[in-house]
Amino acid sequence: MSTPGSAVDFEFGAMGFSTKNAYFRFGPHVKEARARRQPIVALETVVVAFGLPRPANLQVAHEMEETIRAEGVVPATIGLLDGQIVVGLTPAELERFAGDEGVRKVSRRDLPIALARRQIGATTVATTVWAAARAGIRVVATGGIGGVHRGAPFDVSNDLPTLATEPVLVVCAGPKAILDLRATREWLETHGIPILGWGMETMPAFYSASSGLPVDARVDSAEEAAAIARVHWTLGGKGILVTVPPPADFALPRERLETILEEAMAEAERAGVQGWALTPFLLARVAERTGGESVALNRALLIENARIAARIARALEA
Repeated sequence: MSTPGSAVDFEFGAMGFSTKNAYFRFGPHVKEARARRQPIVALETVVVAFGLPRPANLQVAHEMEETIRAEGVVPATIGLLDGQIVVGLTPAELERFAGDEGVRKVSRRDLPIALARRQIGATTVATTVWAAARAGIRVVATGGIGGVHRGAPFDVSNDLPTLATEPVLVVCAGPKAILDLRATREWLETHGIPILGWGMETMPAFYSASSGLPVDARVDSAEEAAAIARVHWTLGGKGILVTVPPPADFALPRERLETILEEAMAEAERAGVQGWALTPFLLARVAERTGGESVALNRALLIENARIAARIARALEA
């Protein structure tokens, strides 16, 4: 294992990158996958550290990886450990993100701080996409992406500008329902990020099957999504979204969800909760007020997104 101060030299054929950087380390299964030219799907760690309660967080992380492997694709869960960005955490390393109280949420602005201080850092969608692009990984699977916050159009998640600058396809259940979905949709359009709907003409809203907002194109197969992504990248495009509705057996009605969110937002304002703490606060309130239904839903959509991401990654390598 290399450490800061000793260079890592790793060839990435799929995207033409060659990295020589002391701050990257690659799991043995990722190195082997590259050597064999196997497709890879990157996964974030914020959902493990902050997105789900224990012990579901670690269980879901393992289930997502197993779902990807079942499709003949290699999972690469990304996180910061011991002063390095690890692309492809081992099971023992992943456990540290599920149970350590000292885990830091790391967006792109936090990378130099967390690395210099050798902190355990859980990667957001933005950081995962950024790292995946440098590791030659074209596909990332997650739950929901960040976006434009309600009542604060100046408050934009770094997920969006990162998608606008990195050539990576992200499979998700749409922007998180706590956001201003219309403003988020407009931001994506303005910055040239295509939104594809998996079997849908409308964009899902994380917990709900439809936001009522249109996607740019419906796709009904991994091959179709891969074909559009290839053309997008050939033309110089960057990020692309494949939005997948949550499994029908788990999805929450939009009206019920909106009522819960309005109450939770008001409570957050009274309590002075803001910044990065707002999202976990709201998600926790939604979980409480749905009697745990949202946790089961989150688990189901994460696994489904991992499955579809793996199929698209495989189609891209075909």
